[in-house]
Amino acid sequence: MTVELRHLRAFLAIAEEGTITRAAARLHIGQPALSRTLRQLESHLGVRLVDRSTHHLELTTAGRRFREKAAAALAAVDAALDPRPLTALPLRLGHPWAALGGRTIPLLRRWDEEHPEVPLELRRIDDRTAGLAQGKVDVALLRGELGAPGLVTELLEHEERIAVVPADSELAGRSALTLADLAAWPVALNTVAGTTTPELWPASARPRETIEVTNTDEWLTAIAVGRAVGVSTSATPGLHSHPSIAYRPLTDAPPVPLLLAWHSGTPTHPAIPALVALARQLVAER
Repeated sequence: MTVELRHLRAFLAIAEEGTITRAAARLHIGQPALSRTLRQLESHLGVRLVDRSTHHLELTTAGRRFREKAAAALAAVDAALDPRPLTALPLRLGHPWAALGGRTIPLLRRWDEEHPEVPLELRRIDDRTAGLAQGKVDVALLRGELGAPGLVTELLEHEERIAVVPADSELAGRSALTLADLAAWPVALNTVAGTTTPELWPASARPRETIEVTNTDEWLTAIAVGRAVGVSTSATPGLHSHPSIAYRPLTDAPPVPLLLAWHSGTPTHPAIPALVALARQLVAER
């Protein structure tokens, strides 16, 4: 059997919708036809991609790995078939949170002035690689160590960590805080794209309670209402100010690397080198 684009689109629809019923409705085909298409793809690959043992479908380990490859393949095909000239394609810059901090607006404005022929689209995507691994963006601003293969990275700087606390809390009244100060509170952790884990604290002094969230909005809300405190980097206040949140220096936590990342070995957007140069220039200007 020859795998066609319809097989990949069918599998991704099932993975994203979680049920055959919703995926079939999204693709405007019958459920039996969609099930046959999935079986054909699994037969060709020789692995089970979807666990059908529950009402709500779950991807197998092989299915989760194949999902990223299928998404990247479809994104590449869509880009190759785009009828617009390559120079007119927007440069899609992804980030999971904070972007370039207080330099984000200067970056966008300078880009528009210097490269009016190439639109720069800033996209927040709640994912460890900000959509880069799935082909949703061309380049991404990321923080922390990356484990995704096939990426080129450019270190822009190391950002100092800061404490993020409710504005009406006792902690907000201090000029600086330590990890021990925060450990007495529940700590909000962004488990999808954050750089903070309980391992940031010494093993003997870790927070007694954590609150797991999946995006920046949930993280900010948990802190604003007084349910938790958090740890972020010096870029966050520049893009995420909030009247119910206070940012304070965190004196005993290591800094976090800020990276620009893009795919290696495959055709990339020709404007990426210009974006890297501009980002480095803005960071150097401070």
